[in-house]
Amino acid sequence: MTDILAWLYPWTKSLHIIAVITWMAGIFYLPRLFVYHVEQSQPGDEKDKMFQVMEYNLFKFIMNPSSIAVWLFGLMLVFTPGIVDWSSVWQWTKAVAVIAMTWFHHWLGQRLKEFADGRNTRTGRTYRMMNELPTLLMLLIVFSVVLKF
Repeated sequence: MTDILAWLYPWTKSLHIIAVITWMAGIFYLPRLFVYHVEQSQPGDEKDKMFQVMEYNLFKFIMNPSSIAVWLFGLMLVFTPGIVDWSSVWQWTKAVAVIAMTWFHHWLGQRLKEFADGRNTRTGRTYRMMNELPTLLMLLIVFSVVLKF
């Protein structure tokens, strides 16, 4: 099995990077949609329905498959011989940040359900502030991988 993972390494790494880019695009865009949703619509109006469709499609058809692909290809990289040295710190900081990013993804999914049920109580300001979290996590992930600190 490890021979196959080593042979697939360039493909796995490429697909992992593509999935990360796609997932991050959604993670950055969905909270912004929530800001517009809160500030430009009322529960049940036409804009509310339009935002719900946009948010659902982004989450269900782009973010969810991308996050699954990130984890799948990421775990394949972890199990590829010679790629991960768990005695280094950077793999651990990256792992913690990826788990936090996954938590944020699920947090967004819960907010999506609240909008669908007409139960959102958060303001545009809250969503603007939460939109900074994935930026901080992304910085930690990239610096961990590139600088290997």
